[in-house]
Amino acid sequence: MPEPLPPVLRGLLEEWDLERETDEVWGRFSVAVPVRTGDGERAVLKVADPGIETEHEALALQKWGGRGAVRLLRADPHRRAVLLERLERRDLTEEWDVHACEVVGDLYGLLHVRAPPQVVLLTSYVGRNLEPLAALPRDAGLPRRMVEQCVALLRDLTTDPASTGTLVHGDLHYENVLVRPASDSGGDWVAIDPHAMSGDPHWEPAPLLWNRFDEVAGDVRRALRARFHAVVDAAGLDEDRARAWATVRLVLNAFWAVRDGKPDPAYVTRMLTVVKAIAD
Repeated sequence: MPEPLPPVLRGLLEEWDLERETDEVWGRFSVAVPVRTGDGERAVLKVADPGIETEHEALALQKWGGRGAVRLLRADPHRRAVLLERLERRDLTEEWDVHACEVVGDLYGLLHVRAPPQVVLLTSYVGRNLEPLAALPRDAGLPRRMVEQCVALLRDLTTDPASTGTLVHGDLHYENVLVRPASDSGGDWVAIDPHAMSGDPHWEPAPLLWNRFDEVAGDVRRALRARFHAVVDAAGLDEDRARAWATVRLVLNAFWAVRDGKPDPAYVTRMLTVVKAIAD
């Protein structure tokens, strides 16, 4: 028996004249199913969970128009629903991590265009954490030096005009880059699942550092710095600014885990380890 679908997906299958092709259901923070359109095109119907990160997925995909990202066939932003071209289910976890970082760095050149005025400002998204982070008790479980460093960086970056204006993906890690079938355009790597914001290109690299962390056993500093420099060099980013934004993201991840109570110690340690590894 096919796995039961949420009501919104069942409704969209009928409204958009789609046929569910298999019993598979994909996704962790969204629900996606392989379908065929009325004219036989292979596609994917996806409905994302509500949240600020998914609010403008359709708008970003429309803006990119298939350049560096999955092609959008149809959308209902109110229901966080998109109909997408079907890609191969092969991602960058199958590639050497340093090469994968270079692939992502190249993708930035296609994705980093002028942001539509409707998307959330990165400075607003991170800036709301400034005062709560500064007020974090010293016994909260995070190194005070890192907290103070993040606060100082947030104050500088959120007041810098260069921190907004570019459409950023926001969650471009190894599993969010898939292959477009070779029959379409040579088997290009393309991005999926954007957390679209009006931001700074230097916001992007951090997820490449904290993901696939089990592969950096041994000389952690060397391995993570190799990733960092690979993506920075491939994308032509400013190393210091990329390091600053990565530090902000990593410390905020740890802060959110601590703030929400009962944090996973291994997760918090991973975030802080990456901060130390890329420190100049």
